[in-house]
Amino acid sequence: MRGFVTLLCIPCCVFLGGCGTVGEPLYPALNIPSRVNDLTAVERGDRIDINFTIPSLTTEGLVLKEIGVIELRAGPVPDSGFNLNNWANSANPVDVRTPDKAGPVHVESPAREFVGKDIVIGVRIANARGRNSDWSNLVTVNVEQPLARPAEFKATAVPQGVSLTWSAAPGYQFRLFRQAGQEEKPSALGSTSGPNYLDASTEYGTTYQYYIQSIHNKTESDVAGPVSITPKDIFPPAVPAGLTASAGIGSVELAWERNTEPDFKEYRVYRSEAEGPFSQIADGLVAPSYSDHNIESGKHYRYRVAALDQAGNASEPCDPVEATAP
Repeated sequence: MRGFVTLLCIPCCVFLGGCGTVGEPLYPALNIPSRVNDLTAVERGDRIDINFTIPSLTTEGLVLKEIGVIELRAGPVPDSGFNLNNWANSANPVDVRTPDKAGPVHVESPAREFVGKDIVIGVRIANARGRNSDWSNLVTVNVEQPLARPAEFKATAVPQGVSLTWSAAPGYQFRLFRQAGQEEKPSALGSTSGPNYLDASTEYGTTYQYYIQSIHNKTESDVAGPVSITPKDIFPPAVPAGLTASAGIGSVELAWERNTEPDFKEYRVYRSEAEGPFSQIADGLVAPSYSDHNIESGKHYRYRVAALDQAGNASEPCDPVEATAP
């Protein structure tokens, strides 16, 4: 009987021994937000536009569930040199609304009090218990007098596309944006240092909206615009050039230079007899040549040629040339 009891106890001891193993102690997570590393700042108009992203994970790789205070500061660099702690203690706090979750944050701060100074901007995030992340990457902004946006901004259809013109003080660069047709938002079009820009990538019948801003060093003006335009093809082809006339037996041979417009359609030929009025004698010509067989010996003729495009726009006739049938 005693042996039987001993055998029954063995599995219990083994079972209890396996369950009683003690592992390493687990400490509560600190949930310190990860450091912001994409802070940007630019002077735009009369303000400083600041953008950054609150990381979604803590320093321990856990999801950041609750955001405490966002400490955003902006202040000048001391003459004695930059020290992070000294800067943080003296820099001006910038009000930031705490978002409900991690992600992009946009803040606008007045620039007027810093005009003529170099300022350093930084941000750090606290969790719900007040534990701060490290300071973000620091950004230096040289604050200038606010730039005025370009004035008298206009868009005009021209044969080459859309011509954009404006007025502004000299010494600036200008950045242009365009929103075409059903596009959801504008995109960068180009930049220039002059008061004009040609958009040669337009299409007839499409509506375009244009925007512009002034740039000086890293300072930007507010954006001017939009100006809207829907270009239409009202522009005729070039007047045919180089027309010559050679009289031969039974015909006058005409030749001229070929037009190069992509929407070219045809040529039309006009003739005058004995200094009389011109009348059309041929149309639908694709090649830059024509043989006039309807002539009479001894008569004097004058010829002119015009070009037509696919939209029906006709050029002016070229200067006349003369020939006398032998």
